[in-house]
Amino acid sequence: MAGLYYEQFSPGQEFNHPWTRTVTELDNTLFSAMTMNVQPLHLDAHFAAETEFGQRLVNSIFTLGLMVGMSVNDTTLGTTVGNLGFGDTRFPKPVFHGDTLRARTKVLTMRESRSRPTVGIVEFEHTCWNQRDEMVAICRRQAMMRKHPA
Repeated sequence: MAGLYYEQFSPGQEFNHPWTRTVTELDNTLFSAMTMNVQPLHLDAHFAAETEFGQRLVNSIFTLGLMVGMSVNDTTLGTTVGNLGFGDTRFPKPVFHGDTLRARTKVLTMRESRSRPTVGIVEFEHTCWNQRDEMVAICRRQAMMRKHPA
């Protein structure tokens, strides 16, 4: 597996993920439509042009999903049992069509599971940056990670 097992993480460990992704109008429109988010800031070019942004904004939940998705190959691919929660999620700058995003991950904390001896809990901090080196998203994620098989 490409992902790391619980024992392979350490607090303070950092990952600069190699994946980048240019966000397209289609990404934003499809994601907003599939999630039934009819916010005109995402879908209506005329409406958005009249706002302080002057253009449509990329759905922030798409940005969150993309940021976490870019981290999977280096961290949790095939070694996670599942996400336990997300917290302190913020979007300090907007994302626009045509922005190219990249992600970083830092291991914040780790602890053994109290109820499952074959897993541990890892808390990650994910950050997402655009091509102008502006942070566009940040969140904390708790993941239940498999321990290395004996």
